[in-house]
Amino acid sequence: MPRLSRARSPGKRNSGRPGGGRFGTRARIVTAAAAALAVLAVLTVAALAGSPHPAREAPEATRDAGASGAAVGAPPGAQVYRGNENPNPSAHPNTIPGPAAPSVAPALTLGRPGAPVTIVEFGDYQCTNCGAFAHDTEPALVRKYVDTGVVRPVWRDFPWVDAQSVAAAVAARAAGMQGNFWAYHDYLFAHQSGDEHSGLVTSAYLRSVARRLGLNMAVFGRDVADPALAAAVRADKAFGEGLGVPGTPAFLINGRPFFGAQPLSAFEAAITAARRSPSNVSR
Repeated sequence: MPRLSRARSPGKRNSGRPGGGRFGTRARIVTAAAAALAVLAVLTVAALAGSPHPAREAPEATRDAGASGAAVGAPPGAQVYRGNENPNPSAHPNTIPGPAAPSVAPALTLGRPGAPVTIVEFGDYQCTNCGAFAHDTEPALVRKYVDTGVVRPVWRDFPWVDAQSVAAAVAARAAGMQGNFWAYHDYLFAHQSGDEHSGLVTSAYLRSVARRLGLNMAVFGRDVADPALAAAVRADKAFGEGLGVPGTPAFLINGRPFFGAQPLSAFEAAITAARRSPSNVSR
């Protein structure tokens, strides 16, 4: 993965503007996908985000054999990605061999590298529930946990909606080359359409966002065309597919799976549990 920081400090957040619109789309989670997500905790945070914390096994998935295909207890706040099922089942029912993780550029992280809790998010810029998390919950998490050195967020591209999602992911990384990944990320979510297939995220729109954020347009155009950025997006997507990520937004909180645009209180409880885990207590 290319280095995504040139002009400014990596991981600097330059935009906190709230978004508008309501994000009412609620998609049900297929049984096999939910089961795949439940085993993600076998992977170490070191593999996902460069953190030294060891992995922990996930509990067995709870399944519902009903016609809806929804997993019992799974929150509805996520769109479903119906790609390949997890290709790496192991003999142990709660674990899978982990695919090799692409490196994470510093620009796609936020906060203190040594923070006790790492939150890896797999997201798509056109996923409306990713947008709901970005403008309803993430700002409070940043104020309470990132700014105080407790949490280190890490972004992973999982562009499943359509080709415009891929283009948006590449453009955000190009903005990161000028130290503006998080500003670009925030702008896309703040001005997101309520229709995931709106067709509005064109190359002209992505350039207009870069111009509005004050980026060097010649450099931005060159970086958007860099095959290495598109390859990095594809690598993140392939990594998520290898893990069995079933939809977005999907998170790993110190290696434990956490799915959907859940309420702030649910994130707070997960962060508290992660801080109390043996790996953090022993640090």
